[in-house]
Amino acid sequence: MSGSRQNGRPTLEEVAALAGVGRGTVSRVINGSPRVSEQARAAVARAVAELGYIPNHAARALAGSRTDAVALVIPETEARLFAEPYFLDLIRGVSAELAEADKQLLFTLVRTERERQRFEQYLAAQRVDGVLLASVHADDPLPERVRELGLPLVMNGRRSEAEPVAYVDSDNIGAGRAAVAHLASRGRSRIATISGPLDMYVARARLGGYRAGLAEAGLAPDESLVATGDFTEEGGRLAMGELLERAPGLDAVFAASDVMAAGARGVLRQAGRRVPEDVALVGVDDSAVARLMDPPLTSVRQPIEEMGRTMTRLLLQEIAEASGAASAMAGGPRRVLPTELIVRDSS
Repeated sequence: MSGSRQNGRPTLEEVAALAGVGRGTVSRVINGSPRVSEQARAAVARAVAELGYIPNHAARALAGSRTDAVALVIPETEARLFAEPYFLDLIRGVSAELAEADKQLLFTLVRTERERQRFEQYLAAQRVDGVLLASVHADDPLPERVRELGLPLVMNGRRSEAEPVAYVDSDNIGAGRAAVAHLASRGRSRIATISGPLDMYVARARLGGYRAGLAEAGLAPDESLVATGDFTEEGGRLAMGELLERAPGLDAVFAASDVMAAGARGVLRQAGRRVPEDVALVGVDDSAVARLMDPPLTSVRQPIEEMGRTMTRLLLQEIAEASGAASAMAGGPRRVLPTELIVRDSS
């Protein structure tokens, strides 16, 4: 009976089959248990996203007013999720903190308007106690909808400087300033940047830090040295191509993510530009991508896993205080964690 599909919804067994693991492994991943290999966790996350699986906590909800479940929502595609180490580190932090608190994790990708509406219906049925939201774009209606439903909400990042919702962020302005200060200290004077999508505060903040860094180094701003990417490797490639066309004399690039820096590195190599001799390169995240690049990438480290843990602790605190609708409507605590420049051979 438990293996049959009910109401057309995918079952735990179907997730296990697609992921190539046992039913118990799927259960442990969904419940945030640390006793699962990273490979199995990634396979289950991929299967959950592909099938749109949502665990049914209704039975637990009948036992009391709480479900002991927390939703982590990432409004991105599977391709972006698994290509970007940032999200995997964030999930690791959230999962570890929830496991310690004996709470269940509902992880979902919201890729389309239909999926967003379906997820809102799920929230309205009071199947989770609170929501963690990552990768928020300026026009995303989900934060307001969660607040309207009276659910505690903590975001990873923010939509603007005046964000009313509780969030945990890193010092993105400081990241841009530190990168440019480092490049300028190495004698670079034509410093370009590849920003993220400008409908995201994180991208605007890093770009603002870049511009502040130029001013502090006494370097004149030049818009031909600014290109917009999308936090993907392909976006980094396209932006780097634009920059070389517009400003062939550039001698350094600050890419707003390691993944975009990797894309830029490929284009520089194809163009015969040596890193760092001809063009110095700096990224953000200090991910495995940075350490494995050739040469290893100088990068601004942000404490991604700690951000996941911190936002989870804040949310659990709000849930424990039973602040519910009042907290969700009035906003909540904000935390901005420090970043640190890790210098390697690319600069």
